[in-house]
Amino acid sequence: MSGDSNLDQNDIDLRLKTIEERNLRVELDKDWETSSTRKIAIGLMTYLIVVLAMTALEIDRPFVGAVIPTVGFVLSTVTLPFIKARWIGRVASKRA
Repeated sequence: MSGDSNLDQNDIDLRLKTIEERNLRVELDKDWETSSTRKIAIGLMTYLIVVLAMTALEIDRPFVGAVIPTVGFVLSTVTLPFIKARWIGRVASKRA
């Protein structure tokens, strides 16, 4: 007989509630990672940081120059889910 068979209903309910709360956190984290809000925020923060760096380095037209690295970074965040899905499929097929 395992130790788990001695759990009373309160312990089981507590464990179930803990698992459900963790699952909700994981689902919300996943939703955040794929959200447009996150992608826009990353784009804006990247643009501002690049503008500040270019301004500090006294590079001409920092507001224009910051567009290219920002677009590149945002595109990388958009294309990574596609690459991730292919990678997961490949790894999962090897494990099956």
